[in-house]
Formats: sequence, structure tokens, C-alpha cells
Amino acid sequence: MPIPSESLQALDDLISRLAAESILAQSGRDDGLVPSYSLLGDLRELCASEPVIHDALTAMHTALEQMLDAAKPFDDATLRRLRAMVEWLPVAVECVKNQNAIPPIEATAAAAPTPLAQDAATENDPAAGNVLLDLHMEENSELLTEFYGEAVDHLAQIEAALLALDQEPDNPEALNSIFRSFHTIKGNAGFLGLVPMHTLAHEVESLLDLARNQKLRLNAAIITEILRSRDALAALTNQIGDALQRGQLPTEIIPVGHLIRNVRCLAANPDQAVATENPAPAATSTPEVPAAPATPAPAETQPALAPVIPLASAPAADAASAADATATPAAQKSPTASAAPKAAGGATVRVNTEKLDSLMDVVGELVIVQSQLLETARAHGDAGAGTPLQRNVAQLSRITKELQHTAMSLRMIPIKPTFQKMERLARDLARDFSKKVHFVTSGEDTELDRTVVEEIGDPLVHMVRNALDHGLEPTADRVASGKPETGSLHLKAYHQGSNIVIELQDDGRGINPDKIFKKAVEKGIVAPNAQLSRDEILALIFAPGFSTAEKVTSVSGRGVGMDVVKRNIEKLRGKIEIASEVGKGSIFKIKLPLTMAIIDGLVVRVGEDRFILPSTSVQRALRPSREAISTVQGRGEVLDLRGRLVPIHRLHRRFGIPADSENPWDGIMVIVEHSGRISALLVDEMVSKQEVVIKNLGAFMQGLPGVAGGAILGDGNIALILDPGTLLQAA
Repeated sequence: MPIPSESLQALDDLISRLAAESILAQSGRDDGLVPSYSLLGDLRELCASEPVIHDALTAMHTALEQMLDAAKPFDDATLRRLRAMVEWLPVAVECVKNQNAIPPIEATAAAAPTPLAQDAATENDPAAGNVLLDLHMEENSELLTEFYGEAVDHLAQIEAALLALDQEPDNPEALNSIFRSFHTIKGNAGFLGLVPMHTLAHEVESLLDLARNQKLRLNAAIITEILRSRDALAALTNQIGDALQRGQLPTEIIPVGHLIRNVRCLAANPDQAVATENPAPAATSTPEVPAAPATPAPAETQPALAPVIPLASAPAADAASAADATATPAAQKSPTASAAPKAAGGATVRVNTEKLDSLMDVVGELVIVQSQLLETARAHGDAGAGTPLQRNVAQLSRITKELQHTAMSLRMIPIKPTFQKMERLARDLARDFSKKVHFVTSGEDTELDRTVVEEIGDPLVHMVRNALDHGLEPTADRVASGKPETGSLHLKAYHQGSNIVIELQDDGRGINPDKIFKKAVEKGIVAPNAQLSRDEILALIFAPGFSTAEKVTSVSGRGVGMDVVKRNIEKLRGKIEIASEVGKGSIFKIKLPLTMAIIDGLVVRVGEDRFILPSTSVQRALRPSREAISTVQGRGEVLDLRGRLVPIHRLHRRFGIPADSENPWDGIMVIVEHSGRISALLVDEMVSKQEVVIKNLGAFMQGLPGVAGGAILGDGNIALILDPGTLLQAA
């Protein structure tokens, strides 16, 4: 009796999983032995009606059973038999479907060499791995999507664990984490025929296995070479991402041969220096590896890449095969698999970011309608306490707020990957500068809006570079001044109210205000007789073209960088503060909003119009006395704020609208801070403090000085959201 048709799909799935185990299996090790034994048993049951297939499976199953009883690992002969069977089974099943004679296993194995045959060529010739990545998109698109997402996660884990090993070479948890990640990438890449990735990951895995078995101790040279190998894998992974997202197949060979050779040399002699000629393109910098796309998309659509959203946790994998099942999820799935795999931890689903943006827009509209409904109820006198409408509106408000926070949380991602890149950057720069640095991070699980996380990376790169180049002294200078020869660099993130704060602290030479002021005068940035506070002087380092470096290096000294930091942070509606003590060190503090979609603002009224000031820029508000207002030649109207003269800006004059308070002492002064300078904005009334949904004003009003966007208030009127930076510059 032939194999039932309803069993054929399950049969294909089991054969694919057995193929994955055969690729991962290695002679002298028992990895995959138990899963292979279990899969062969399942295949025997499905093929009970086909004697030829059943007998072959029984013989293989018995051989593995004997190895398990004797507690023996795989040997070369058994592995060859298992892989030959993997090649033969699909052919045999196809013959059964077509009612043809089933060929012997030996004939099929000779006619169809395994995918490992190409990889085996690299055993004697590492350069054989320098081949174009062949993706087989037509048959592998679904598996590649899953592989890509998992590879991104594993590459991030590898870098984090390697940086931990750089500080603690004997950290077993970090070593095992790296080994598992390379093992998984190797197995899945081999299953998909990704030769460069498979061969390189295999060599690094072998090197790490020596370290796990105490046959080799990791040192800086080995960690550097593994980092370079990780970068090459990241570059290859990016090629897969480009193919999935834009349909752009790889056209450039990412060389891995020199990395394979170096890894082998280090495995044989860990203390020798390895050659660095012909570096892979990925080795020159840490490649950016974005999150995986939800589904392969046509080239013309180019959707945004998707973040991972956690779901409820799933049951743990079966204990007998947990190590193998969790290590190779992509390899064990076939395109025809009918059941979702079990997850060892919290399950996730990948969602296109355009859908998240659309959800935020809809929630924003709901918030506006809810506010308008409340205003309408008040206008008609139906919002009194205890009325049915009041109770319903209160319930709607609670649900809307909860929905708004949930939608915002979907856009939030941890800042850990960005901090990890900074840690890698600090390690590489410290080596280039011949400085000893202890880089510490904290608060890396703090979550921000994904837009903020994407944009904050570039400012942090410049800040870390400057801290290492300008901030930390050379080792000899530190010792001479009584400091430890190893400098300290601490990067941390934490919540403060409705903001996120990112701090970079060093224990270096600090910033000398006198030197800053002198340099600013030389460059014509300030006048020699200018009277500036300490904070205003420190803020001069953000001026374009400003640099205190005595000589230009490949990293700094040209006066570009810190102005980019300031510009990018202000673009995120944030601000940066500096605290520094000469000889002790410096602290750079960045304050950012949690989200770019909603702003926490102060609503003010000028005449019949209302404006919104970002709360991060507002220091205080006060009603001044007549004596506190004066006019200074060359500076115009000023407010005496506790002995400090603060320039006054009248919003009604800036926007050409009538105001109720022509005299400053009849209105309200809102003190705002920008780039270390404070100013006073004259308004008629402070209305409220509330969260508002930011609306784009469109191309017609794009780039209007002083205006960052608009918001719809509860009564349906539009209020302009002001940008203090450009507003004061324009004034």
C-alpha cells in the first residue's frame, strides 16, 4: 500500500529537519545525535507501507540506537551513511509518488553530492570561501526571511558578548553565548547553501570550541579577529536583507578567505600576530544590521524595516532536544511546514513600521476627537459630575489614554544596540590611540521611540570620539597627574519625567573655559569683550568650525562633529548640557523626548491665538514687575532675572498678531533655554500643560522659522508648536 497522501507533507518536513541535523553533525561529537534518532523513528512510522524505504530507515535507526546505548559520538562512517540517506530519501519518496522503481542509496549519493562538498574545498584552500552569496531566492525566500531576522539577533549577541570577553577573557557565559550564535549561523547557512557564511562561521566556531575546552585562552588578538569575522558575516547578512527588501541580489563578493586563514593561524598559535592584508569591506567599520523585514517586498515599494514586538511567552522546547531545537530554528523549518515551532522564551512577531506609524496616526486622531467630545459636552452643560455623558466621556478618556500608551510602546525599542556600537567604537579607538579605557554602560534596557534611537547614534559617535581623543589624557599624563593609567568612560541612560536622559561621563582632563573662550575669539566666533557665563562659554564647543585640537587627526581636529551633535539633538527636540571640571573630567547630558509623535507642551495664549512651547525648553514662568523691565542699548528690551539680564522677545510682534498685553509687566514672561542661553517670551496667558499630537504643517509651511509643527486642541482649533531654537535665531 503506498504512503497516504496526507502523510506526504509531514514526510517532507521530517526529511528537511533530518537534513538540517546531518549538516550540523560533526565527527567526534554527539550534537544532533538524539534529534536524528528521533526523526528517523518518525520517518519509519510514516513509511511503514513502503518496505524499501522502511528497511533503509530501520537500519540507520538501529545504527544510531547502538551509538546512543554505547554513549558514543558520531563517527565518519555513520555521518557518511546519514548524509547519503538524506540525499536518497527525497528521490525515493518522489519515485513512490510516481510509482517508479526506487534506486539504491549508493547510486543517488554518487549522483548528487551534498551541499557540504563545496564547503569542503575550503579545508585546504581558505580563499575558496571568497564566492558570491547564492541565495536561491525562488525556493528559499521564506526561509531566508526567518534566517535574516535570527542572524541579526545573533550578530548583536556576538558583539555584546565579545566586548564582555574583552574585559573578562574567562567569562564562561559570554563564551558559550558566542559559540551558540556562531553554531546556529553556521548550521542555518549550511542548510540554505550560503557558502561564505557557513565556512567562516564554521572556522570561528572551531576556534571557540578550543576555548570552551580550555585548550586555548582568548586574548585581544583573537577577540579582534572574531570581531572582524562577525563584521564580515554582518556584511553578508546585509546582502540578504537587500535581496529581501529591494529584490537586489548580491553582486559583490565579500572576501572571507583571509579571515579563515587568520582564524586557523590563531587556533594553531594563539599568541602570534596575524596578517591584516586584503581586509574585507566589513572589517573597516561595524556594519549596521537593521531589523528583519516582515515579508519579502517588491523593489519599488521599499517598505521600512520592522521592529520586533514581544508577545506572550510560549512553552519551552522538549528537554531531550532543547539544545538542538533552539539552536537551529531556521534550519528545521521547511517551506511546507504546517506547524509553528516552539519558542524557548517570549514569542515575537515582526510588523512593518509603516503599519505602526499608521496606528499612531489613527490613535492621534482618536485623542483629538475625544478632546473635542469633552469640549462639546462642556459647552452644552452636559459634562457635570454624575451625568451619564460625563461617565461615558470619562470611560472613553481612560480607554483612549491606555490605547495611546500601548500604541506608543509598540514604537519603543531599547537603546542597548546603540550603546553596544559605542562600546565597540571605544574599544577600536582606544587601540588606535594607544590608550587604556574602561568603558561602562548602564541603563541600556531603557526604551525610546525607534526614530530617536535611529537618530541618536551619530551624535553619540562624535561624543565618544571626542571623549577618547580630547577628554582622556595619554597614559603617561594620567600617571603623572596621579590618576589610574586606565581611563574611565561611562555611558548611561535613564528616565527623567517625560524625557530620556543620556549621559557620557569621562574622568579625563576636563574642559578649560578660558581656553575655549580664547580659541573662540581667535576664530572670530565671539568678540574679545563679550561677557559670557560659564555655561555659555562651554556651549561654544558646538559652534561650527570650532576645535581646540592642536593638530588634526583622522578622528578629530577639523572643527566638525560637535556642531553635528547639537544639530541632530535639536532636530529630535532635545537639548544637550555640559558639566566639566578641569583635571577631573566632563559630563555631557542629552535630554530627549520619549517619542517623536506626541509632545509634552505648555499651551500659551497671545491675543486670540494659542501656541505650544515644548516643556523641555521651558524653565519657569513669571509676571514681572515694572522695575524689572529696562532697555539696554544694543540689546533692546531686557528682563532683570535675579541680577541677570535676559533678552525679551514679544511673540505677537514675531507673528504679526494683536496682543492683550502691550506692556511686559501686564503679561506673562516664559523663560526658555536654548544652547546654554536663556530668553524671555512675552505672552498674555498660560492656558494649560498637556500632551498634544504633533501634526505636520505640509510643504507650504515647511521650514518656517520658529515653528516645529501644529496640534489640534480639544476645541478643534489649531495651535502652532514653537521651536525655541529657530525662533530666537530668527529674532
